[in-house]
Amino acid sequence: MPELPDIELYLHALRPRVVGRALEAVRIGSPFVVRTVDPPIKEAADRRVTGVSRLGKRVVLALEPDLHLVVHLMISGRFHWKPRGAVVPKKRGLAAFDFAQGTLLLTEASTQQRASIQLMRGEQGLAALDPGGIEVLTADYADFRAALVRESHTLKRTLTDPRIFSGIGNAYSDEILHAAWLSPFALGGQLTPAEVRRLFNATRRVLTEWRDRLIRETGDAWPEKVTAFREGMAVHGRYGQPCPECRSPVQRIRYASNEANYCATCQTGGRLLADRALSRLLREDWPRSLEEWEARMGR
Repeated sequence: MPELPDIELYLHALRPRVVGRALEAVRIGSPFVVRTVDPPIKEAADRRVTGVSRLGKRVVLALEPDLHLVVHLMISGRFHWKPRGAVVPKKRGLAAFDFAQGTLLLTEASTQQRASIQLMRGEQGLAALDPGGIEVLTADYADFRAALVRESHTLKRTLTDPRIFSGIGNAYSDEILHAAWLSPFALGGQLTPAEVRRLFNATRRVLTEWRDRLIRETGDAWPEKVTAFREGMAVHGRYGQPCPECRSPVQRIRYASNEANYCATCQTGGRLLADRALSRLLREDWPRSLEEWEARMGR
């Protein structure tokens, strides 16, 4: 799922292409993508875009005088900038937004069609879509700490909860926790003041550095390769590969449809974490340390 750095990359690419321009037409390729009926989606046509912004992991196009076109890409949704009037692809195409200078296509590489479009009226309507998480790049330390300890959850769950922190998902939470030298299973309410400060600094640094890096690498081009797996990430998507800090193999915990990637040496004192399925399956055979795991893997 595109997260804060990826959404900011899309905003960077959208601003010079659509802000100040008229959205001439909205073409819907799949009726399931539109999740609101009042106002109807046709009211977005023939309105000037006054700004683009981010609401959590959503992209918002402000339309004069008081409408907001909100797109949630979910896991597989992506934007593409094409010549004006580009055909909406039959299999993956969800919608097209036509401007005089080009067409913004919305596609989804999934049959589940989780991506959505909502047309909201006024600031109050837009606010109704806000899960309430704080913006970590602008929040101060006190607000960050208050949000962290408000509920007693693991750091992995807390960082990815949009009601607590805005714009962070599976990929960048892995990177943040590695940068902060903290276990994904540590409880937010049990961190020391020094650990909270490390997490606060790591969160801001990782998100800022990746946002700036993606924008710098893309330049004026359109970002076609928006992915959760980036070259240069420390642990996310790098199971079995060496940690860039200590060279220990990156570990993985799978749960539900997600996974957490971490370095046992840097983050858990060499202790391996087991998910529920593996713990039940292997029980006493589950390796308790990195050394035991490496011995079994023949490393």
